[in-house]
Amino acid sequence: QVQLVESGGGLVQAGGSLRLSCAASGRIFRIDNMGWYRQLPGLQRELVARITIGGSTNYADSVKGRFTISRDNAKNTVYLQMNSLKDEDTGVYYCNADARILASTYNYWGQGTQVTVSS
Repeated sequence: QVQLVESGGGLVQAGGSLRLSCAASGRIFRIDNMGWYRQLPGLQRELVARITIGGSTNYADSVKGRFTISRDNAKNTVYLQMNSLKDEDTGVYYCNADARILASTYNYWGQGTQVTVSS
């Protein structure tokens, strides 16, 4: 029983910034990988950024240099700082996490938060 709750989405002008947050709660030994995915209008869900418990990161080519993923392990929270936003970034952003519980690892998804960029 792990829940992921996203926050920080909204409407922003092109060139502006938003910071998304995702907090995990529940019975968790350790959060391993955490990441952000998004679903753009008419397209399938895609990886935006990912971060391991050790801090290694991966980014989609479309967001490199503009987005930064980070985490606070003490708070079981992952962040996505989005700068220089483009209208092409408009979509629903989902938090994802691999949670270590006892001897098993489970994958969880948040409900999603809408990001709308206006030009």
